[in-house]
Amino acid sequence: MLTLVITLSRNKPLVVALWNHGRQAGRNEVTVLSKIEEAIPSLRRYASALLGSRQDADDLLHDCLVSALTNIKPRMTEHEVRPWLFTILRNRFISDQRRVASRGTTIALETADALMPATAPVQEQRLQMHELSRSLAALPKDQREVFLLVTLEGFEYAEVAAMLGIPLGTVMSRLSRARDQLRDSMDGRTRPALRRIK
Repeated sequence: MLTLVITLSRNKPLVVALWNHGRQAGRNEVTVLSKIEEAIPSLRRYASALLGSRQDADDLLHDCLVSALTNIKPRMTEHEVRPWLFTILRNRFISDQRRVASRGTTIALETADALMPATAPVQEQRLQMHELSRSLAALPKDQREVFLLVTLEGFEYAEVAAMLGIPLGTVMSRLSRARDQLRDSMDGRTRPALRRIK
């Protein structure tokens, strides 16, 4: 039996026992588990970028890891692990968003204070980070996903295309549009609305 303990936060440890039907853990299984462990910081970053809340990101990451660890493929190579994990995380995110949309949203009292307007930050760097966060949030979901996977997580275009199930050209197009929109937003320019021509 392999036992893997991953602590995502103080109050939510993830303990997974993987049974190997009475045999020793294979070298491949140990390699896959170590690759999963190495990917956790990147997965957490991506989940935080998608959700904005660290607590929600940790919950999403926890669900992703539980799903991954209970569905490890026996012949998975170490190069397949990271894209596989990001695909699981993205699919969990989409499922959770659909579930939330179907039953509405609630806001906890603790987070309601954070939604209230605060005084403007005085440091220029903090203002730029806030502007960047707002600009990222304003991107369409499909562009934001591609932008984060390529720029923040360093995936190749082909890997992103495989993870999202879209053509390579679509990945490049979405990334280009996202970069253009972010550049314009950060420079204070607004793009003219497209007109419909008959």
